[in-house]
Amino acid sequence: MDFSTRYVALGDSFTEGVGDDDPNRPNGLRGWADRVAEQLGAADPAFGYANLAIRGRKLRQIMAEQVDAAVELNPTLVTIYAGANDILRPRIDIDDLLTEYDAGIRKLAATGATVVMFTGFDARGSKVFSTMRGRTAIYNELVRGIAGDHGALLVDYWRFSEYYDWGMWAKDRMHMSAAGHANMAKRVLTVLEHDHSIDVPPMTPVPELGRAEAIRANARWVREFAGPWVVRRVTGKSSGDGLSPKYAQLTRL
Repeated sequence: MDFSTRYVALGDSFTEGVGDDDPNRPNGLRGWADRVAEQLGAADPAFGYANLAIRGRKLRQIMAEQVDAAVELNPTLVTIYAGANDILRPRIDIDDLLTEYDAGIRKLAATGATVVMFTGFDARGSKVFSTMRGRTAIYNELVRGIAGDHGALLVDYWRFSEYYDWGMWAKDRMHMSAAGHANMAKRVLTVLEHDHSIDVPPMTPVPELGRAEAIRANARWVREFAGPWVVRRVTGKSSGDGLSPKYAQLTRL
């Protein structure tokens, strides 16, 4: 099928849709990018969508594996978020890393597509991830510069205060919940100045815990999520190992 409008989504777990489970979709996920594609394609029979994002991918991997593949699809719209998995590493040269990001964005912008980038989230409400606020702030300033240099649109995740509500987050405390993904889809569509009919599903209430309960809950989180995450980093493994993109070719949802 020939598509005159072609949306290609690039990135890691954020764009793949981790946290927004749907067993009827590839990789068992829906996510904000699928939700955006549904809205953009609702009244456009010539709309095609590809999602090349794979969880766990670092910025250089996304540049190497996804940018050229996206260019080959001749996109009219590209969304890309890369670098979050790098920021969490013990050592990182943000300036060097973002130089490569700049080169990738330049290549995407050269297609004539509308390019949409994201700042990183301000995780000040997390005792674990708030330690990365300084790194994320530097990353964000460089991203703003890259977006400005190449005429990319910017979804300013750093300033989305609604994500301070833990109901926007999945049980792993690392990825958005279904409500978080739906809200992000609305945010992206607003930046694109596109009407939408997205309803954010009810957030799962997060109960107030006493000190003993909080300690037990945190211990479960370390055992079920944080521990395995650390083990993967130490052993050089990724949650995305063996996975293929949800939609490697343009399709209609």
